[in-house]
Amino acid sequence: MRLLSVFTVAEKCLILQRTCKNYSSVAASNLAFVPSSLPLDCIDLEELQEFVFQSKKLFVLTGAGVSTESGIPDYRSEGVGLYARTARRPIQHSEFVRSAKGRQRYWARNYVGWPQFCSFQPNVTHNVLRKWENLGKLHWLVTQNVDALHTKAGSQRLTELHGCSHRVICLDCGNIMPRPHLQEKFAALNPGWTEEAHGIAPDGDVFLTDDQIQNFNVPSCESCGGILKPDVTFFGDTVNKEKVNFVYERVAESDAVLVAGSSLQVYSGYRFIIAAYEKKLPTALVNIGITRADTLATLKISARCGEVLSCILPF
Repeated sequence: MRLLSVFTVAEKCLILQRTCKNYSSVAASNLAFVPSSLPLDCIDLEELQEFVFQSKKLFVLTGAGVSTESGIPDYRSEGVGLYARTARRPIQHSEFVRSAKGRQRYWARNYVGWPQFCSFQPNVTHNVLRKWENLGKLHWLVTQNVDALHTKAGSQRLTELHGCSHRVICLDCGNIMPRPHLQEKFAALNPGWTEEAHGIAPDGDVFLTDDQIQNFNVPSCESCGGILKPDVTFFGDTVNKEKVNFVYERVAESDAVLVAGSSLQVYSGYRFIIAAYEKKLPTALVNIGITRADTLATLKISARCGEVLSCILPF
């Protein structure tokens, strides 16, 4: 590939436009939870192209703004996020652990929402990052999402920072089972229990009333009778130190950082951008709206991740 700097501005725009991989074909229904953004700027795209081109060991951190383009809502997006649309808030770790009623409410909603949630598919961003990995451009990928879409896309150099909702763990003995297996147990314990969902939430559950869930039965661990929980980090909980230290090591090995689809409001992801800044690693942000790291970044593009990354050649 020739560096874009040898072309005129008009030629650069034409090259980048031709590089875009039919992003406009994305179904409008998949963009229902993506906030509006201004048209792409050719100069911004050129700068990101050079940023990616120059990196040999790129560290990528993704957030909910990547999954919204697959049809999964997020929490914080202006106008379309859960916080903007409803007064509902995600369950806290402490409530889940201490309250049987809280667990019943969570699992009933999750049981109803699971068939739709597990059917979501990777979008262009997931596929682009997997291709970059296969080409040796992407050194490590960390996602704050729990939807398994990067895994579905084929990414392997991957850390699921907040876990994955496709796994279930026993809080007492540590036994792990696939989430589909638990769905079967729910069905066996609740024959004939069917409820209509009212909207989907970011982590796969749906909205149900207290009356709808009062007779819902929740299974215990088959091995020890303990409490079953999605293998994810709930709000109010912390990511284990071994995983955090592992990601710090991957940052230290990298020569540049790209953040895609995250406002970085949650410290568990933001800390790695601080580490990159302290190591003087160039950092690029692709996210609609402000992020916590805007003042630390080398480059910021406020646009859809798929629209932007589908225009970038890794070499």
